Parts: sequence; C-alpha cells; structure tokens
Amino acid sequence: MGQSGRTGATPLRPRTRQSNRSRTHCKLKHSSQAGQGGDTPKDGMNGSTYDVVIIGSGPGGGTMAWRLAQTGKRVLLLERGDYLPRERANWDSQAVFNDAIYQAPETWRGADGREFHPGLHYFVGGNSKVYGAVLLRLRERDFGEIQHPDGVSPAWPVGYDVFEPYYQQAEALYHVHGLRGEDPTEPPASGPYAYPPITHEPRIQTLFDDLKREGHHPFHLPVGVLLDEQDGKALPHSPCIRCDAFDGYPCATNGKADAQIICVDPALQAHPNLTMWTGAYVERLITDLRGGTVTGVEMVRNGERLTVSADIVVVACGALSSALLMLRSANDAHPEGLANGSGQVGRNYMRHNNSTVLAISRTPNPTRFQKTLGLNDFYFGADDWEYPLGHIQMVGKSDGTQIKGEGLPGILQWFPDQPFDWIARHSLDFWLTSEDLPKPENRIYYDGAQVVLDLKEGNMEGHQRLRRKLAGLCDAMDLHPHLFDRKLYLGKDIPIGGTAHQAGTLRFGADPATSVLDLDCKAHQLDNLYVTDASFFPSIGAVNPTLTIIANALRVADHIMERLG
Repeated sequence: MGQSGRTGATPLRPRTRQSNRSRTHCKLKHSSQAGQGGDTPKDGMNGSTYDVVIIGSGPGGGTMAWRLAQTGKRVLLLERGDYLPRERANWDSQAVFNDAIYQAPETWRGADGREFHPGLHYFVGGNSKVYGAVLLRLRERDFGEIQHPDGVSPAWPVGYDVFEPYYQQAEALYHVHGLRGEDPTEPPASGPYAYPPITHEPRIQTLFDDLKREGHHPFHLPVGVLLDEQDGKALPHSPCIRCDAFDGYPCATNGKADAQIICVDPALQAHPNLTMWTGAYVERLITDLRGGTVTGVEMVRNGERLTVSADIVVVACGALSSALLMLRSANDAHPEGLANGSGQVGRNYMRHNNSTVLAISRTPNPTRFQKTLGLNDFYFGADDWEYPLGHIQMVGKSDGTQIKGEGLPGILQWFPDQPFDWIARHSLDFWLTSEDLPKPENRIYYDGAQVVLDLKEGNMEGHQRLRRKLAGLCDAMDLHPHLFDRKLYLGKDIPIGGTAHQAGTLRFGADPATSVLDLDCKAHQLDNLYVTDASFFPSIGAVNPTLTIIANALRVADHIMERLG
C-alpha cells in the first residue's frame, strides 16, 4: 500500500519482508492473466501504456481498481508489497502484536531526532489486512465546521449529501453488518444496511443492556465481515468464524472484508483488462516539461527499473506514503514537490487521538468476537463539556500473552495474586477515538534521505474526558473502576509511531492556494493525477476513516469513468 522511502537520484530497491513461502502462495492462485506473478503484458513491461495506473491496493486503490476494471479499459494496479501469507502466525498474538512481524521494516524519525517504526503494512489490501473493519460514516455534522478547545475542525468543501449515496454503495460492497436507528448521532441514510447486525455474545449483551438501563444509547457496530450466523454462531460455510483473532490480526479464513478480498481478487478474476504487479515500489512520477501532465510512473520491481505511462494516474498509497511520493517527484516545474504549488503537500497530518484500554470485569468474559458494541453519546459533547469528546467501541479481546507483553505493572498492583491469563479472562477491551485537528506544522517530509514525521499532540483534553466518562460508567457495567492502557495494539513504541487512521496530507478544496486537490480529488496543477486515500481529508471526525475512503474512491471513480468515456 505505502510507497515511502528516500529522495534524491540514487536508485532504490524496494524493501520487503516477504519470504519465498509468501511469494509462492501468491503465485498459486493469482499469477495468470492478472500479471501479479510476473507475467509480461503483450506490449512488454518497460514503456507500457495503460488507460489508468493505480498506485496502492488498499481501500482507496483497491476499490478504484474494482470499479474501473468494469469499464473494459486497460488498468494497471501497482503494489509495493506482496500477498500477506496465510499461516498460523496470522492468529498468534505474540507474532502479530509483540513481534509485529507483519509491520513494515521502515525506520522514520521524529522532529526531535528519535527513531521509530511506523505502523504500516505493505501488502495487497494495504492496512485493511489488519484493520478492525468497523466501517462508520462520518457524522453529518463532521462535514461542517466544529469548534474544539484547541482550534477549529474545518468544514469540508462538499456536504454529507454528496457522499451519502456512495456511503450506501460502500456499505453494501464491503459487507457491512449493522442496524440503523440505534445511534442518535447516525447521519441520514438512503436505505438500511444490506446485512444484519452481528449478534452480541452474552457478556457483551449484558453490557449493552446495562448501558441502556443507565439511559445511554449503545449500538451494534457496523462491521465489514463475510459472516453468516445463526443464534450467534457462524454457519459451516461462513468465511468468518467469529474467532478472537479478528481485530488487528490478518484473517486466515478470509472472513474480513478487506480490500484484497472484496475488491482486488474478484476484479482480477473477472476482468482480464486489469493487471496487478506486486513488489513494485514507485520512486517517482514524471511530468512533461511544463509540469501539467504525468507522463510516466517510474518504479523498481524485482531489482529492475521500469517506467509505464497512462492517460490517468491514481495515487492511493496511504496519506503518509502518498505525500512522500509527491515530494520525491519534485522536478524543475514542481521544485517543492509534485502538485505542491500551495506548499501544503505533507502538511495538515491527522491520525486521531486513539487509546485502547482494558477494564476488568467482576464476572468472567468468555467472549470471542468482542467487537460488536459502540457508544457515541459523548461524540459531540457532554452535560459538563460543550466540546466534542469522541467515540467508544469494543476492540478485539486481549489474551494473557498480549497483557504480559504490554508490561502493565498497574494491573499487578490491583490484582497481585492473579496470573495474566486470569486477567485476560476477566477483561473487557475498549477503543477510544477523539478528533485530531489539522495543523500545517504537523507534517511528513524528507531531511536528505531520512523520512521525518513532525507531530505534536493536540486536542487531548476531550480525549482524557472521554476516558473519564468510560471509567465513570464502569460501576454500572459491573467493571473495576480503573482502566489500563494497551499500547501494543496500536503498533507503536512512542506516540508518533501510531500511524493508524492517517489522513490529511494532500487535502482537497476549491482554492488552489490552500489545498492540493480539487473537489474531484484531482491535483490542482496536473490534469491527469488523482488521489483516493485519506490524504484528501480536510478534517477527520472521530470515526475510522476507511468507509469514507471507500466511498470517496467510488465517487472519484465515477468522475474518471466519465473522462474515460
């Protein structure tokens, strides 16, 4: 999904952690007409011309490829990684969380000089291979200006009404299971969910009932999953088996509605006009002399430097990596980076203020598929706070290995005689999300060959108040009143490394002086360059951005299809 790396004229080889085993796995099913396994197009690889080249196969790029493949046009999808191997380690919490074996091996630096490993995943399907698959719409008010104590969340240049029909399409495409009408902050919808809500397991149903009894409005989380269930149990033919290794893990049964399973693989099988190359690290985009048109996509694949061209180029590497690609593509016509006439490329980076916390239930919690309940009662404020607080949801169930790996001395202080496995059996796990604000000084850039992510935390008071609200609910929910932080879930060793929910580095808008992309997500300065990851977000709200990325990819695809005729 990502295309990050160094700048300058020195040729680079794509960095990869894929083993021979994973490459073999990919070729077994995907190497024929799709070109994924190294097949050469009829006109050869170097210098090949396509109608559209898409860079990145995550929700933005994969969805775009699925939609444009239906036009019959020649479409090339480029992914710097390989297929994520299906193996026992997919469900091993030590391997996934403690050892982080699927995370990219990149080393970036903060503005203070500290090095860190960003939580990125370079695979077909991008970060959606390990996402939690909760696919919420931005609230209708999120599209307008919202005041926070630390500043303003700016209004979007288009309204919720523009996105609504694409949200509806995205929910159906990605098998979102949900129930309209439970959440009072839910925006208007043109129809019900195409799939029924996921059943709560008994301990979560009790939690749901307790919250309702206290006057709150818990709701069934909208989850993108290939699940067929009856009486709370997965049916024999269901790809999803309702296991405890769903949220944050790769899915070994292909039950998670990620971009590979939903869009990339079906499109490759159905449309021979769609080609995918894996192991294709795009170094830069080449333009004509005046800088108005992208004329080439230069990459390194299997140690060989290649250049292809297309009538239209779509960048969807992820907000951080897409900005880096623009900066690497600087030339005489674009000396500060491609499409950077506004000086905003790489700036206004947002990534949500996220916390994963663990509460101890006084009664055991044998739940396996825990990610079914959400609460937005404090999304836009509370009786003692006029500003937004954010979103609460259940997160994947922790186990003893994870809790031990977290190194949580606070837990042992409260439960000194209990082993980690006992703590896990009694745990309830929550994900808290509050809005981060776009600030020009929060940015990603190059310092010579080094990637630097300059980020200062902000707007944290609302997030801390949200945490206290959850703690205050604990007594009513039969929980111990103290909450414990789960840091490994976010895949970070210092706060800046938590790059989940990245957004905003190439924001869209009507004014070329203050934005990078126009309202169709085309670069203001180039007539054939589009971006369809979360780079375009002018603000991020307090829900996972993935459904909005998918909806926007469908929206921009309609525009590109008109251009293609």
